[in-house]
Amino acid sequence: MNTGKSSARPGRGTPLWSYLVALVLVPLLGVGGLVALIVGRASADAADAERAEQAVRAAGLLANAASAVDQEVLPVLTVAALQSPQMSASLGVPTLFARAAVGAAREGLTAARDVTDTALADALGQPMGAGAARAAVDALEDLRRQADDPAIDLGELTAVYYGLGEVADGLATAQREAAAVATASDVSPATTAAVRDADLAARLVHAGSRQLPQFLGWTFSTAAGLPTGDDWPVTRDAWTAAVARMGDLTDPALAAAWEDLRTSPAAQTLEAAVQGAAGTTAAVPAMTAITGLIADSVERGAAAGDLLAAAVDRAVASAADDRRAAAVEQAVTVVVGALIALVAVAVAWWVARGVARSLASVAGHAERISHGSLVEVPVAGPREVRTISGALGDAVGSLRRIQDQAAAVARGDLDSPTLSDALPGPLGEVVHASVQQLVTSLQQRDRLQSELAHQAAHDPLTGLPNRAQALLLTNAALARAQRSGSMVGVLFVDLDGFKAVNDRAGHAAGDAVLRAVAGRLSDGVRSGDTVCRLGGDEFVALIEPLEDETALVALAERLVAAVAEDVLVTTASGSEVAVHVGASIGVAFAQDGELDGEALVAQADAAAYLAKARGKGRVEIFDDVLRGQMAARRDLEAGLRSALDEDRLHVHYQPVVDLDSGRLTGYEALVRWDRPGHGVMAPADFVAVAELSDLVCDLDRWVLHEACRQLASWRAEAGVGPGDAGPTMAVNLSGRHLADPRVVGDVLDALSASGLPAHLLVLEVTETVLVDAPVALQHMRQLRAHGIEVAIDDFGTGYTSIGQLGLLPVTTLKIDRSFVASADPAHRSLLSLMIQTAHTIGLTVVAEGVELPGHLSQLRSDDCDRAQGYLMARPMPAGDAGSLYRSGRPLLPVWPEPEQVPPAPSPVPAGA
Repeated sequence: MNTGKSSARPGRGTPLWSYLVALVLVPLLGVGGLVALIVGRASADAADAERAEQAVRAAGLLANAASAVDQEVLPVLTVAALQSPQMSASLGVPTLFARAAVGAAREGLTAARDVTDTALADALGQPMGAGAARAAVDALEDLRRQADDPAIDLGELTAVYYGLGEVADGLATAQREAAAVATASDVSPATTAAVRDADLAARLVHAGSRQLPQFLGWTFSTAAGLPTGDDWPVTRDAWTAAVARMGDLTDPALAAAWEDLRTSPAAQTLEAAVQGAAGTTAAVPAMTAITGLIADSVERGAAAGDLLAAAVDRAVASAADDRRAAAVEQAVTVVVGALIALVAVAVAWWVARGVARSLASVAGHAERISHGSLVEVPVAGPREVRTISGALGDAVGSLRRIQDQAAAVARGDLDSPTLSDALPGPLGEVVHASVQQLVTSLQQRDRLQSELAHQAAHDPLTGLPNRAQALLLTNAALARAQRSGSMVGVLFVDLDGFKAVNDRAGHAAGDAVLRAVAGRLSDGVRSGDTVCRLGGDEFVALIEPLEDETALVALAERLVAAVAEDVLVTTASGSEVAVHVGASIGVAFAQDGELDGEALVAQADAAAYLAKARGKGRVEIFDDVLRGQMAARRDLEAGLRSALDEDRLHVHYQPVVDLDSGRLTGYEALVRWDRPGHGVMAPADFVAVAELSDLVCDLDRWVLHEACRQLASWRAEAGVGPGDAGPTMAVNLSGRHLADPRVVGDVLDALSASGLPAHLLVLEVTETVLVDAPVALQHMRQLRAHGIEVAIDDFGTGYTSIGQLGLLPVTTLKIDRSFVASADPAHRSLLSLMIQTAHTIGLTVVAEGVELPGHLSQLRSDDCDRAQGYLMARPMPAGDAGSLYRSGRPLLPVWPEPEQVPPAPSPVPAGA
């Protein structure tokens, strides 16, 4: 007999009715709670279904509104083109035809706007779509006012064109958010599938509605030689992706409707017209062809709209079915719960006498279990009590299994069989699902960490180890060599002619070549050796252990031959061509770990540079001569650092001349170094060495301070006030310095120290900076915000397209001397185009390297703003430059005919 005391056990004198009340109330409360839980769940299901129904309706209306906004683009552009003589002429539309067609075009625009207004009004009636629809209505009001202005110019029309696209994108984004709300709701799988079908149809409608406008805009731009940007390729890819996703439709009727739409004559004709233009240029279609394409687009859009409406109706109907099913479940649950309660009361009163005596023992065990002691529960007493005791024992067993699973997760044993053992019943399913979700999350975390570690150490294009990993592997190999006394070899592979592949066949072809070369190098080395990609077209092969240098050179020669084999690539136009690249390989090796990885790779790099200089396609070994050259470079760097510390550098100033007045408008500061024992060094020699380290930042700071101080001194001597106009001072900034977080502070410090107004300082950067250091763009914007001018130097020799100029934070375009001095008609045409485009986007143009009167005549005929070169003045010391400024004399006298002028001296290198 159990004589232990428990607060849960009634006293010896407790009357029987208290047991009976407890036995009745306990099942009643349990049944009531269960009923309330099921009813609440059914109510939540009904609410989710209703919310999904509203979200699907809103998504469909928003998709229609986005499509309608996109459909306004062509009427807007048509009206603007027809009512503008200049635009009509540029498009080849006869004036009489334009005047006759403008009325019909306006009617088409009005009809398109009516469709848009109706779609937006419908969307405003839905709570989930009202916000986006209201924003679209407000934006459209301003855009339509601009579009209806008869005096609208091309720039304003372009802004309206992109504005309509942004409005449509906003509505499409809201549509996707509404679809996400619908799929996030706890609805049936059928409703989820129907909602996803509707979302696929909505994306198809949005992608299709802007396909033709973007295609025609791209076609006219390419035909006119204007910049095109990425709008048409993005739109084309979006349509292709939307078409591909339509294969995921789950409803057979929708799939059949989609197949009819896809194979319809209108869709096929439109697809053949727009998707066939995969190149960089395309002929402008005839007016009749454009009219036919518009009709096909309208017909296909109507069919897509019908498909979307059917998908939305199906999703709404499925959500309504879910809502009704939840309501039925709720009612049935209440009735069943009431019946169970009545049965529970009767059974409880029936078994009360036999159960009462055993409840105290069960309550005691239950109390111990509630305090965390998973004790064994004896099964004894009446049948009902034995049932309770057995259930409590099963619960203890389940808790023990949960305890075992928690222990396995805690110790990281994610493969333990315990974790796959699910508990019985709904609660067991929930607990098991939670455990599995936790295990999956931990496994995904481990997998993600492994993937991130792999990505951080490997090149994404070729899958080879990257530069950082290459240095780690080389250092590890050198450490092993030091312990074993063996040799380690490094082959530095620099491709020959790779830039020509990018220029002629496109960057996609260049990527294919890099992958092919990576495969050939990996196949060419031994199984234990490692090939890495340092970046660009540079690779290294780590060879260990190494028997002798002869074997290493022989391996390098085999790799040269392997790389030299032609590579079959696909060009941007879709054709397959065979391209050829070569390889120059530098060989370096270390014995007993005598070097670190970076030094060994640098030695191989120097040998590869020598191989290129001696004719390419060669193998060169790092030897004492190269070691001496590297030492000379270190000496030069040390001497330059000393010259900076001891203020032994000086600046020359080359005038910049206004081509209209012939007068001085500014200077370019050019650093000079008279190195003791070596004489005056060419800037290209020591600046190139400085750019290999942070020393170039110190050099830039010194030139900035000296140039700003000098111009401020000249202005003070001339009595010019801070607000008066005056010559500008252009200072070259290296890419490394412009990417440095301290660059903005460095420039502002130079201005503050000299007192020079910010608008008189021009910072010159090369195009390659914008490609190699994207963070430099942010620093350029910060400098522009302080009023400092920014110029792109040597334009035309890098990768910046003319169309990108309007997006860059620059004020001046400096055209490279190669275009100015070229006699090639194509170069002359390109020079004129660059000047006109720069003026269109508000940039000042400066031509470099003007050495002959013929150059000057060409620039003046092209309305170039400014120029610098030997024809006007060479770079001069500060005293001569200051005298020139104070004299105020023009720098463009009358010159004899070009054939009477003696040959000009060779131009100095860039940066001189």
